[in-house]
Amino acid sequence: MSALDLIQGEADVDDEEGDESFDEETGEVIRKTNGVNGVNRAIDDSSEEDEDDDDEEAEKAVREGFIVEDEEETEERVRRRRERKKRRREEREEEEAGLDDEDLDLIGEANPDFERRAPSEPKLKRLKRGHKEDRDGGPQRGVRDIFDSDDEEEDLSRPYNNQRNFNRAEARELENEFEGFIEEDFSDNEGRDPGDDDAEVARPVSTNLIGVKDAAGLDEMALEDMNKVFGTGYEYDWALEIQDQEEQDEQRRPDPEDPDALLKGIELKDVFEPSQLAERMLTDEDNQIRSIDEPERFQIARKPYRHLVLTDEQFKEESIWISNLMLPKKRLEGDLREPFQKSVAKVLEFMITDEYEVPFIFQHRKDYLIHAAKVAVTPDPYNQNAPQYVVSAEKLLNQSDLWDIFELDLKFRALIDKRNVLQRTYDNLKSVSDFKDSVFEEMLPTAVTMEELQDVQDYLHFQHSSLLTDIAVVNGTGVNGTTTQRRPGASKMIFERIRNGKVYGLVRAFGISADAFAQNALKKEGRRQYTEDPTERPDDMADSERILDPPDYSSGVQCLRAAKAMFAEEISLSPKMRKVMRQAYYMNGVIECFRTEKGLRKIDEQHPYYEFKYLRNQQLSDIARQPDLFLRMLKAEEEGLVDVKVRLQNHENFKNRLYGDLESDNESEVADAWNRERREALDMALLKLDKIMTRGVKENMKTECENQVAKTCRDEFAKKLDQAPYKPKGMILGTVPRVLALSNGTGTFGKEAICWASVHDDGRVLENGKFVDLTLGDPERGTEDGPDVGKLVTLVKHRRPDVIGVSGFSTETRKLYKQIEDIVESKDLRGSEYDDEDGNERTDKLEVVIVNDEVARLYQTSERANLEHPGFAPLTKYCVALARYLQNPMKEYASLGRDIVSISFDPCQRYVPPEKIIKQLETAMVDMVNLCGVDVNDAVSDMYTANLLPYVCGLGHRKASQLLKVINLNGGVVSTRAELVADPVEGRLGAVGPRVWNNCASFLSIDFDDSETESDYLDNTRVHPEDYDLGRKMAADALELDEEDIEAETQENGAGAIVRKLIKDDAQEKVNDLILEEYAEQLERNFNQRKRATLETIRAELQQPYEELRRNFALLSTDEIFTMFTGETRDSLCEGMIVPVSIKRVADDFVEAKMDCGIEGTVPAMGISNRPDVSAKQLFGLHQTVQAKITYLNRKQLTANFSLREEDLRRPYRKEIDRMRDEWDEAEEQKDKDSMVEKNDVSGRTQRVIKHPLFKPFNSAQAQEYLGSQSRGDVVIRPSSKGLDHLAVTWKVSDNIYQHIDVLELDKSSQFSSGTTLKIGGRYNYSDLDELIVTHVKAMAKKVDEIMLHEKYQNGSKADTERWLTTYTEANPKRSVYAFCINPKHPGYFHLCFKAGQHAQLQNWPVKVVPHAFELQKTMYPDMRALCNGFKLLFQNMLTGKRR
Repeated sequence: MSALDLIQGEADVDDEEGDESFDEETGEVIRKTNGVNGVNRAIDDSSEEDEDDDDEEAEKAVREGFIVEDEEETEERVRRRRERKKRRREEREEEEAGLDDEDLDLIGEANPDFERRAPSEPKLKRLKRGHKEDRDGGPQRGVRDIFDSDDEEEDLSRPYNNQRNFNRAEARELENEFEGFIEEDFSDNEGRDPGDDDAEVARPVSTNLIGVKDAAGLDEMALEDMNKVFGTGYEYDWALEIQDQEEQDEQRRPDPEDPDALLKGIELKDVFEPSQLAERMLTDEDNQIRSIDEPERFQIARKPYRHLVLTDEQFKEESIWISNLMLPKKRLEGDLREPFQKSVAKVLEFMITDEYEVPFIFQHRKDYLIHAAKVAVTPDPYNQNAPQYVVSAEKLLNQSDLWDIFELDLKFRALIDKRNVLQRTYDNLKSVSDFKDSVFEEMLPTAVTMEELQDVQDYLHFQHSSLLTDIAVVNGTGVNGTTTQRRPGASKMIFERIRNGKVYGLVRAFGISADAFAQNALKKEGRRQYTEDPTERPDDMADSERILDPPDYSSGVQCLRAAKAMFAEEISLSPKMRKVMRQAYYMNGVIECFRTEKGLRKIDEQHPYYEFKYLRNQQLSDIARQPDLFLRMLKAEEEGLVDVKVRLQNHENFKNRLYGDLESDNESEVADAWNRERREALDMALLKLDKIMTRGVKENMKTECENQVAKTCRDEFAKKLDQAPYKPKGMILGTVPRVLALSNGTGTFGKEAICWASVHDDGRVLENGKFVDLTLGDPERGTEDGPDVGKLVTLVKHRRPDVIGVSGFSTETRKLYKQIEDIVESKDLRGSEYDDEDGNERTDKLEVVIVNDEVARLYQTSERANLEHPGFAPLTKYCVALARYLQNPMKEYASLGRDIVSISFDPCQRYVPPEKIIKQLETAMVDMVNLCGVDVNDAVSDMYTANLLPYVCGLGHRKASQLLKVINLNGGVVSTRAELVADPVEGRLGAVGPRVWNNCASFLSIDFDDSETESDYLDNTRVHPEDYDLGRKMAADALELDEEDIEAETQENGAGAIVRKLIKDDAQEKVNDLILEEYAEQLERNFNQRKRATLETIRAELQQPYEELRRNFALLSTDEIFTMFTGETRDSLCEGMIVPVSIKRVADDFVEAKMDCGIEGTVPAMGISNRPDVSAKQLFGLHQTVQAKITYLNRKQLTANFSLREEDLRRPYRKEIDRMRDEWDEAEEQKDKDSMVEKNDVSGRTQRVIKHPLFKPFNSAQAQEYLGSQSRGDVVIRPSSKGLDHLAVTWKVSDNIYQHIDVLELDKSSQFSSGTTLKIGGRYNYSDLDELIVTHVKAMAKKVDEIMLHEKYQNGSKADTERWLTTYTEANPKRSVYAFCINPKHPGYFHLCFKAGQHAQLQNWPVKVVPHAFELQKTMYPDMRALCNGFKLLFQNMLTGKRR
């Protein structure tokens, strides 16, 4: 039989008289291939065998068939390897059986003799996927499955049967390939969920049927040519071989205790880059996080301290340490301090010992966050039953405090970890040398900050550096070892020689140690340390033989200098002295700002940094209240505009006090001489300490300010999350509305199309489209409605939305909003019906709202939007996101993931590291998600709900994905919360471990189904399973059931029967009659459990499970709408500011203008000019850009009034800031202003001022510096050095390339006014600056963009372009090539480089950019196409001329 017969035979399988058999039970067709039924698993027959025995026999047959074929392949492969050494191996050639139509067509083209037989009419009825049992896992996740939607490895094994499994993507691809000619019949699958198809995977395709060569009928040479075209497909054989070996080893069932029994299997990290695995959370560390039964957020946060175990003493110390840090901010009464500390200690116990996350503690341990005290009341003589006391409850900790405790716990662990390292280092020193350092032993236990521990470490390494070096050498750790010992610098080596030499005797002669001096400075209780004076003068002692230590210290001057340096170093490294300095700086330190030379020029009065250009004497407490100000100061310092300095107030007085603590009280010439030396040494030490303290204060203040801004962002985000879905009138809070969303984007109202989307309450997009004309007609004037008004009315009546949402990107959207409101009012469009308080059915006018679009703007261009709605226009996707925001803001924010930092919550957010912002925002999301809960079954089927799972208590991104995976493996539906934990008896996999389950159980809700006996009503409440017994007890008491009734009901209907009966009898309100106070007292007395708040929660949940606790949907305020449409805030745009406006209409007595932000306004007659005899038309023209002063701003209507009068424009806007007299250096400010005037005078010309928004008083260098951060094509108009009848225009051609254009002014009315005729290069004439910029500069900028975006343009220098041309012609010797590159030496010019073949000379011609054209060889070309064609023609003519 030939290969062609095989192909034809395969095509004939579906013929009615082909190889077919019929199942005796179902009567369906069973295909036969090579005597084995069902080998081709990818295109299986129309039904599946229901009996496992049949499946096993089929699998056995397949395996046997493959084993036989593998032996034949081995012999064939050996033979071919000998014949052709070029190929590595061909062992899988015969597995390439399935040539598709395109391959056979190509083969037919290459071999005319090859004939394809037309495929016969297919008879297969449908294409089915494998059963769930056939796809439940594999020994290891395959390489091809890494980017499946699940993203994680499966835990169960998947039988391979010696054939490659198809992943889901391949299954869909195969299904699509057969779509259209395989007729589908789902009669036997009625009621099947459509989503089940996506959950199942296709059967693996059979392989190894026929070889490529035999199938195609090709000879050896033709087959080799085909391999060159299609590739051999053996590039990954090494990976597949290891996988095959692993499968074979698994079938042999080796001894698991034998380490050599199995070869090392292939893993994902062997194939993919670590960054890819980390991005998909598939690293070994990620898998470990999934498997460890500990909350994911705890694992990630505590990773650096996993080795650390706190002792009982350290645990007590931690509670006191955290309480002391939090108490100043809490401002509690004195009698609440002790309860507060106990509450903190209990929270730490919950977090560390019980491993409860913040939401769990806040929800289920709320009683420990409250201090309840019984307060006696005056007895009521008329009521003997009156209570004798009332309970006074004070809230000690809120949810934000719990997150602070969690963060402080991590800081304390870092503190203890470093303290333990220092203690081990000290113990090592004691083990090799018999010594005791009292300073270290005193200061280490009392160090409560990382700074103080660092002080102790610096002291230890200074005092005992030689011993530490010896220990490092002995232990073999050295510089690169694990010890904390650092390599000593040159200065430390000098100090070590002084300490071990004679000169140190002079240090002792100072009469007091550094530690004793620091003890005096601390002013602690205890005996003062007095300084003793030697009998000799310091210079005499330094010259004595007992001090001189040649050759390093051969003179008394050298010895005395070295001794003072040593004593100063000891003072600066004393932990106590640093503590003194730190206290002084934090109590009396001030922060000041000093402008640099660069800042002097760049920070003018309109610059945002001018607010602190001359700021002085800012207390640290004041800075802490203005974190945004300090962060902007540090940003300005980073840009080189200012220097931020920390100074100690009354530094001289402080230093004099320290002199008194250091000097001796003796009165003699010798004592005076020694005191002088002591003061000099102290001065040297203070210089070092000041630098250390300044750096430390700035870093700490920066960290504190960043934390405050991050918390402000958290608070703002929490407000945005704390919104229930938009509530239609007459419906309960939490009802999801149907929404119709519209937007005109950035388009002009009335001209551009309006996109819309109708979204159902389940999130499905029912319909979408565009409107063009929604203009309402006017019956009085006889005008009809626009053609789309009727369509909108029909749409509303058909889809019945509960609300219409409108938003957009400009002020034009405000007009659309008003238009939609008018249509609703005119056409009487109404929302859904509802019953009022009297039970009457009624409807209200359909509400139109402006929707916050910060999420929609990110969504419309996201990859997620493209996947969900591939055929939608971006603006339609924007409308979909608007609708979903109205339906559930929290889900929309959760879907952003890490992109959430793209939303601005605070103006200073950009000065804070994104990771710090994300960390705080995540805590807000965790709080709100756990407040609302997540329906776990909805999360399995709905992606948007699944986005909330990572924020559930105890979970995270890794554990949430694992949870969904295991739920799908267990059947895809969860009936009870208990099913989330593994049950080996029932064969159920564990979605989470016991500890994680304890955290997340109450926040994962499951709908109660009265028809299901296993369904528990409490699984749909906020009640934790640990409190189910309390809930059932409360239900029984509410129903007044006795013990016998409870037992009988429970035995008959299960543990949840009592609550089920309460719900069935509709008796939930009876729980309000229960006295919970007595319940709580009994629980605390008998079980030591504080459950008062928990009981209240149970009572509320029994009446209304998972009640919506979020606030009503918050409509945008006027300021928020103003900012959303204009991008401006109250600080950036307000009355009194001078702004550029574009004139849109000019009349005799008024002018209409528009700002860049889109706000339109009017200039009344009185605001045009102070000359009543001149009309507005004589002064201004259409589209002219002028400076205007805002006299009135209507933020609601987005309109304004302007003034163009000269006297108004001469008074610039200046923000009023309330400062104390000594907080602003007015003298320095005036001095700088005077110096700037002097510089202008020295330059020899008067400073010109032109009334234009682009005019700047810059020179060329300043103009280039200003344009450096601007976009290509941006312009600065500036004075010219050629005189008062010239102006200079500088524009940015490209990065670091600027063109300076000389403009000659003609027809000037005065030397200071602007000319009415502007001339450039004698060729171009313009009437005003705006025309010049638009017609000349912007036109050239467009041409620059055109050439730089052309395919022939090369980034880089001329040399780079020529190298590219050379390389190209060497690869293509007979071809000519050309390219353009920019000429940085001559702005506005480009090089046209070309090479006419490999051996031709490199040449280049200059191309000049002129307005609206390119100039080449004195010829103008309007665009790049004409330029390229013109160049070719010129070059051809040049060659023709040479030949002649």
